[in-house]
Amino acid sequence: MEVFEDDPDSLHARYSTWAPRLLEQATRECLAVGNQNPEGIDGLIVSTCTGYMCPGLSTYLIEALGLKPEIYFVDHVGHGCGAALPNLALARSLVRSGACRRVLSCCVEVCSAAFYLDDDPGVLISACLFGDGASAVLVADEPDASGFELEWESYVSHLDPSGREALRFQTHHGLLRNILSPAVPGMVSDGFSRLLEQWQSQHQLSASSMDRWIFHAGGKKVLEALQETHALDPHALRFSYGILGPYGNMSSPSVILP
Repeated sequence: MEVFEDDPDSLHARYSTWAPRLLEQATRECLAVGNQNPEGIDGLIVSTCTGYMCPGLSTYLIEALGLKPEIYFVDHVGHGCGAALPNLALARSLVRSGACRRVLSCCVEVCSAAFYLDDDPGVLISACLFGDGASAVLVADEPDASGFELEWESYVSHLDPSGREALRFQTHHGLLRNILSPAVPGMVSDGFSRLLEQWQSQHQLSASSMDRWIFHAGGKKVLEALQETHALDPHALRFSYGILGPYGNMSSPSVILP
């Protein structure tokens, strides 16, 4: 099997081949849904963590879509599974400040280009859990032609560096090796408790009053921990389960896909 013969060069070739393709496909579909012309896009943010290219992926997408050369663009690398939200927050800030009118907020991961096998249970689970994919959303100062619109109300964030070693990439023999600790579901649930407390202090709403949640589809045990600890209706998590089932954990694209 090819996976047992992977080396750093072949994995980089996989990433550099498929990341631009997946990214272009996702953004073309996004623009088509909103009936948007690429020439009208004046901002672009691309997030990834499963490979490295310099110049970045954004330059390939600008070329492929024919985006205007004076576009504001950012390559956002190293945020891992959580990259979609700071990506969207930056896009929102660009639009609200008037610096841009229409920003493509994109995430792409080729998790098969970060494939590693050994006897560690976390590594083996990672090999079964992660998938390749890309997602894109248009953040704009006015509704598009699709008739579908979401309004961003607020944003809260919490960073706990003490948990960094439980879920991360390390470089081993020139390859990216994923570290996945059994403690991750509990850590995610505890972190969500802190975020929920911050959010509820800003809005007079309870978790039980929400009829749907979009969580990163990090894994079945992660979603179950969130659901059980916070007494959430399983139906309210249907979008996250709906992504995890057919596609697996695609890292940063997962949250945007629902």
